[in-house]
Amino acid sequence: MKVIEKFESGKGLRLSEREIPEIGPGEILVKVMAASICGTDYHIYSWDKWSQKRIKPPLVAGHEFAGEVVKVYDDVKRIKVGDHVSSETHIVCGICEFCRTGRSHICQNTKILGVDIDGAFAEYVKIPAANAIINDKNVAPEYLSIQEPLGNAIHTVLAGEIIGKSIAVVGCGPIGLLAVNVAKATGASKIIAIEVNDYRLNLAKELGATILINPLKEDVIKRVLEETNGLGVDVVTEMSGSKNAIESSFKYLKLGGRMSMLGISNENISIDAANDIVFKGITINGVVGREMYKTWNQVNGLIASGNLDLNKIVTHRFSFDEFEKGMELMGKGTCGKVVLYPNN
Repeated sequence: MKVIEKFESGKGLRLSEREIPEIGPGEILVKVMAASICGTDYHIYSWDKWSQKRIKPPLVAGHEFAGEVVKVYDDVKRIKVGDHVSSETHIVCGICEFCRTGRSHICQNTKILGVDIDGAFAEYVKIPAANAIINDKNVAPEYLSIQEPLGNAIHTVLAGEIIGKSIAVVGCGPIGLLAVNVAKATGASKIIAIEVNDYRLNLAKELGATILINPLKEDVIKRVLEETNGLGVDVVTEMSGSKNAIESSFKYLKLGGRMSMLGISNENISIDAANDIVFKGITINGVVGREMYKTWNQVNGLIASGNLDLNKIVTHRFSFDEFEKGMELMGKGTCGKVVLYPNN
């Protein structure tokens, strides 16, 4: 089968061939119909510091996908051949304290598809049947392939109340763009998009942002306070991982507000804990992946509602043979979600 793999240490991925994987107990084999590029995939492609510490080549990359089940092991009952599925990409142990208390999204023994084990940039991928999410066959595969990052956005936005609330989405990469769209679909009153890339800032407007702020062109704290009668926003969803963006966001978060943090910074963050956390009475949520499987039910429901603009979020489509074009777009930031197809 055709695969896109990290074949050695250093920048790049390559199109290669491997044997179709054999499944074992509790597993299913899925023929990939569409796979989207995640920021994590770009980190692996560019071979940044995180990738150098985490990734052990050779590895088939990719974890966001939709496909058709072509084989199930004898002990699998819930999933059937012919089902269209995507996958929860965190493969958990089921026996640690967190798994046994309904918090498997923070399982201490998590392995991630396309990071720790071979992933979905392949014509076929094997996954645990327990991780399979059955899809609606009437929805296009490219939209179903982005459910995993959509789940990240939903987990972040809906970590607390959102109806009638003002929200700042900090960092409008693909997941930030999804967060803007989720906030619109779930009733946020005012959506402020904060992003240094004008292409993505304009896309955020198309997806529902009502106020656009480029930190390279204006004072974010001043502008947010002006737009909120000096009170600040009810909710900050931090997607950027930028040290400056994170530190400034605490200054324009409203008293009693919520900070939900998904972005990962490589730098130490300085926060005035007394004035910006304690005396403000705020709540801080660290967001890891998707709640298993509550978030997936929300993903399915929002897609079924028709209130999301998935056609605007998926901006580019390429065959596996053209994957480098997608990676280049990710590096430049001139895209929303980029989808790859195994066949031309």
